[in-house]
Amino acid sequence: MRILLILIYCLPFFAMGQDTLSTKKGTFSGQWRTYYMRTANKGDLKNFNALATGGKLKYQYQFTDNLEVGAAIYNSTNIGLEDLTVPDDATGRISRYEEGLFDRLNLNNDAVFLLGELYAKYKLNQHAFTLGRMKINTPLINPEDGRMIPTLVQGLWYNYKIGKNTFQFGLLNEIAPRSTGQFYGIGESIGTYPVGRNKYGNASLYTDNTESDYILMFNSDFELAKNLRINVWNQYVENVFNSIYIKPSFKLSKSVQIAGEWLHQNKIGDGGNAIDSLRYFNQNTADVLGLKMSYTDKVRLVSLAYNRILPQGQFISPREWGREDLFSFQKRERSEGSADNHALVLNYKQEFKIFKEDLNLISILSIGKHWKPDVTNAILNKYAMPDYTHINLDIFFKIKKIKSLRPELLITSKMGNGDIPDNPNFYFNKVDLFHLDIILNYNF
Repeated sequence: MRILLILIYCLPFFAMGQDTLSTKKGTFSGQWRTYYMRTANKGDLKNFNALATGGKLKYQYQFTDNLEVGAAIYNSTNIGLEDLTVPDDATGRISRYEEGLFDRLNLNNDAVFLLGELYAKYKLNQHAFTLGRMKINTPLINPEDGRMIPTLVQGLWYNYKIGKNTFQFGLLNEIAPRSTGQFYGIGESIGTYPVGRNKYGNASLYTDNTESDYILMFNSDFELAKNLRINVWNQYVENVFNSIYIKPSFKLSKSVQIAGEWLHQNKIGDGGNAIDSLRYFNQNTADVLGLKMSYTDKVRLVSLAYNRILPQGQFISPREWGREDLFSFQKRERSEGSADNHALVLNYKQEFKIFKEDLNLISILSIGKHWKPDVTNAILNKYAMPDYTHINLDIFFKIKKIKSLRPELLITSKMGNGDIPDNPNFYFNKVDLFHLDIILNYNF
């Protein structure tokens, strides 16, 4: 926070130094969100319900044509449908999804408030510099705002855009994980979500034991040749790991595109801690390969994607930092924590106009088959996730007369496949469940 206070103190001097001073202008914007969530688990295992309301209030002030400052407060308030601290009798575990609507580190806190954005942004021609607390969207660090409070970061971000090409650089020193009420140092933020098992099958101990002070990020997204683009990201987590992500995409025609992806990870320094039992990245390397074919026209998008995590190491990325932007990603589950993993996912998106075009529906049907290592193999399967079939139906409502209101309905079913040991810990909140989200978003 010290650097932010210094920045705010210096802003008037930056403003006076501008050659073209425009009219000072402040604007308010935000979102009011009400979110109902329900999970129905198998048999006599506990079901969960939750209802939250809150959202975001943001203020932006334009000092000059080049200089802007902004701040945003995020809130989530528990309406109190159910006491989420009461665990399931058979497993001793609480909800997996519903707790994420609130402060998941303190479920007794019924009203969470977070100063999630506080930044200054300076633009000069195609260059933009942002310093402070902000949202960023990258393949492995992103808002993942499918709850009430998204993941936010603190640091310096640089963006350069020329034509169709973009170059970015970031230095981050703090992260506020989604569904929490504060910012943490980089190492402190790792382990605020469930930690799974270490390679010996015991509960991982890297929470509060991961030593890392900063993240360096670089991105280059450019057109290499006609119809061929390359998107490259590099994420360097000091003393923990490095991830490089390469995504080439080629347009075969106006409607058809093929894309590939390769994510390579390797240990940096101690992997988080010099002591083996306290280490977060406890392997040498990991690799993820992917291929995706998509077809697009005016009203629909169809894609088929395949991902393969190679056997030599688990794909590891802190779940606190956002979702994994891999081809096979489906809402309400991840591939992170797995090695020797296969995933095949079909997506179908279409827009429907009904009621004389007063109401448009955008539906996304996602069907995936995920092949996992044996649930008893802690070396290859960090979270003991069984094979499963995953079906999502996501519907977005566009109401012509109330453009600011954007309801959403998400229906999820995950079915376990193969022989799963007769132990509820292997399927509670994982497979053989039905999940429902009803979300009312009002943007202003």
